[in-house]
Amino acid sequence: MKQYLEAGKIVRTHGVKGELVMETWADSPEFVAGVKELYFDESGQRPIGLISSRPHKGRLLLTLEGVGTVEQGDRLRGRVLYLNRDDVKLPEGRFFLEDLIGLCAIDGDTGREYGVIAQIIPAPANNVYRIRDGEGRDYLFPAVEHMIKRTDIEGGVIELLPIPGIFDGEGEEA
Repeated sequence: MKQYLEAGKIVRTHGVKGELVMETWADSPEFVAGVKELYFDESGQRPIGLISSRPHKGRLLLTLEGVGTVEQGDRLRGRVLYLNRDDVKLPEGRFFLEDLIGLCAIDGDTGREYGVIAQIIPAPANNVYRIRDGEGRDYLFPAVEHMIKRTDIEGGVIELLPIPGIFDGEGEEA
């Protein structure tokens, strides 16, 4: 498992004092606002010098050490920021999306193996898992609570309760 995970991306400045707007890649900006430090790289070697953060209109506003002008802030536009997984406590039954990639997807009732989760596609109502079988076919599975029986990150398995038709077809060639 990766220790440092993508938290979001700096998309623009806000105001004239170098405050930054971050598009968060989490359930909510409030979740990322609870993190004490963010990093410029996935090694955790380059902390961003976070002074403060606050949710604003579905995004996160950041104030960083050494960034006090629009010009200084503009130089950081497009930068992906990372969080240390040890700095957050996930609620029971919640997982980092990164940890779901590679899980073996099986039927929660029959044990039939469908493939592995290859990608998680964000969608307005719920995420969608792209599951690739051993033949290279892809299936799209809606990640809704009542269709997921159990998730075992350590065991490398996710048990699904699919509706008829999801895995019955030919799938899509990858």
